[in-house]
Amino acid sequence: MSDTIRAHGLIVDDDVLYARTLQRALARHGVETRLAHDAATALVLAREATPDFALVDLKLGEDSGLVLIAPLREVDAHMRILLVTGYASVATAVESIKRGADDYLPKPATVPAILRALGLETDTADAGNEPATPERMIPLQRLEWEHIQQALQETDGNVSAAARLLGMHRRSLQRKLGKRPGPERKPDPD
Repeated sequence: MSDTIRAHGLIVDDDVLYARTLQRALARHGVETRLAHDAATALVLAREATPDFALVDLKLGEDSGLVLIAPLREVDAHMRILLVTGYASVATAVESIKRGADDYLPKPATVPAILRALGLETDTADAGNEPATPERMIPLQRLEWEHIQQALQETDGNVSAAARLLGMHRRSLQRKLGKRPGPERKPDPD
């Protein structure tokens, strides 16, 4: 765990488990954060102690994280605002940037990707000035699994409703649910 605090931030996400996990992971990199699970709490916390940055989920229950961008800018015009979402699309990326977000990351965003977006990256190689090893992308099967889980959550576990939401046949969804992705493999050294 890092002893030096490099930045203070605000995580705004209605997924309590994800927010706490991300908070712990950032703390290991010297980034202290406060948690808010809705827009109102986020604004109260930002006004109490202005953060250096805010990681804002696009979907906050029934609300949109997009509505938080302008009020957070009013708190501090220099605050870095990153929109993080499991529903990544070009349209929402463009809309978030138009509203004043500094960056847009798809969920599940890795800690190195978040640190890079915040300008807090520390992944430089040793004194040899070699570039750091590039971060691996999240495997497609894992992204598909996460997307299916989100659809199931939205439909309270109703497989038929989730299949309609995803635009697929119920039986196809059931087959996919039977194939939970395994652990990620390490890349083969070249």
